[in-house]
Amino acid sequence: MSERKQFFPRQVVEAGGNRWDWALLPIVLATLVLLAYGAAQMAHPYRLGQPMTLSLDPAQLPYYLLRTTLRMFLALGASVIFSCVFATLATKYRAAEKVLVPLLDILQSIPILGFLSITVTGFIALFPGNLLGVECAAIFAIFTSQAWNMAFSAYQGFRTVPGELVEAATVYQLSSWQRFWRLELPYAIPGLLWNMMMSMSGGWFFVVAAEAISVANQSIKLPGIGSYIALAIEQRNLHAIGWAIGAMLVGVLMYDQFFFRPLLAWADKFRFEETGSETAQQSWLLTWLRRTERTKALGARCIALLERSLGVFRLRHDGTSVRAQVSAGTTVSERTWDAIVAALAFYALWTLVHFVQSEVGWAEVGRVLLLGFYTLCRVLLLLLLAAMVWVPAGVWIGLNPRLAQRVQALAQFFAAFPANLMFPVAVVGIVHFKLKPDIWLSPLMILGTQWYLLFNVIAGASTIPTELRYASRNFGLSGWLKWRRYLLPAIFPSFVTGAITATGGSWNASIVAEYVTWGDTTLQAHGIGSYIADMTAKGDFPASRSASPSCAFT
Repeated sequence: MSERKQFFPRQVVEAGGNRWDWALLPIVLATLVLLAYGAAQMAHPYRLGQPMTLSLDPAQLPYYLLRTTLRMFLALGASVIFSCVFATLATKYRAAEKVLVPLLDILQSIPILGFLSITVTGFIALFPGNLLGVECAAIFAIFTSQAWNMAFSAYQGFRTVPGELVEAATVYQLSSWQRFWRLELPYAIPGLLWNMMMSMSGGWFFVVAAEAISVANQSIKLPGIGSYIALAIEQRNLHAIGWAIGAMLVGVLMYDQFFFRPLLAWADKFRFEETGSETAQQSWLLTWLRRTERTKALGARCIALLERSLGVFRLRHDGTSVRAQVSAGTTVSERTWDAIVAALAFYALWTLVHFVQSEVGWAEVGRVLLLGFYTLCRVLLLLLLAAMVWVPAGVWIGLNPRLAQRVQALAQFFAAFPANLMFPVAVVGIVHFKLKPDIWLSPLMILGTQWYLLFNVIAGASTIPTELRYASRNFGLSGWLKWRRYLLPAIFPSFVTGAITATGGSWNASIVAEYVTWGDTTLQAHGIGSYIADMTAKGDFPASRSASPSCAFT
């Protein structure tokens, strides 16, 4: 008796996906499990003053890497939302631009310890008896090291949309919602992605200050790579620091291959040019995803939902309607808004003066301003040196996409390298050779300065239209003429964004570059960063808060 063959229904066979879907399934499931486990660990019961057990055992590093990476991606998501909202408001409303752009410049100049000294108690009070409050404080600290340069990049992208594209959007009667998704965000994506990579690296740079929080003579160390590094520095354990560097390298390589490289390859289609690029970014993961069936279908459904929202939020009138006419703001309304902003500024200044008189004293303010001037000199000098080195290098990398793919992960790793890991070399060298900390601690600050310039210049050079490159070749431009007429004007908006964010990054880096500890040995350089770090560790909140505005003034 022959066996009867059984076949699955056609619907079952077609619903199963292809082999690429099945190969992707374990990665998706493992990612979901790790995210769920890491999120569950962030909501444990906790009381202020309760010690947290940390170990320098290398076997704990994968768990610590998971916790740190989860915090950084949560902060990155919040930074993306903040950047889009900021850029939209600042580019569409002139009144908002007058306030938001200077405010953002001020906020990026405040070191993250200045934010932590104010917000950590509020977050702990928001979630009493739970670790989530401390986790939110750490995520917010990482957010303050990521958001500002992304916001400036999005603002630059929204502001520099070519006029012919704006006219086309007007002709097609795109609403504000449609214009955001169809024009402004796609045009800003290439530069924004490079700044997202810089933000992730910037988060690594300050992860020690974010996870190892010292407030009011209490040390709160959350499980993570930052706390691991802080504990290794306290115990002078060079082997543990080596293991931490290896774990960071693994983390950078993983999110480069699984997150940033696919996004860069996908975003290459948003480059504004009439001819195709010679060599585009490549990603094995993006190629894999494009070969799937079920995953592509799921992505198509998400895109369909977004496109449906574009239809819902469309203009309800055509170009001939009175409502289509752009209403020009009156002089009276603009002057009224300027008066309100000036009044608020004077009120903030009066509040600051009252706070100084009652809590700090003018003598201490004079000392803070002098220390801020010392740090300002270091920032300007390091910014000049970084521009001389990394502007030519960034242009060279940005104009060679294949080279950019090779150095991308390496640049992210060096940008993520915390200055704290250089403390052993700095302390031993300065003590042994009897060097001046005011001079020889300054190179630590450039670790958080140069990469803002490099990543922005790479982003600007990579978006230069191919036809413009051909034109420069046909005209035979070379030497200084090529830089003056072609390269420098092409990357200038990106350079300005990088210079502004590099300045803010330097002020942030001052808290770890001017106050160096290795075991029981502490070296301090005269500057605002060491002052804030010292006052925060002692729990002197009025002094640390008075130092934060001086970063903006100087």
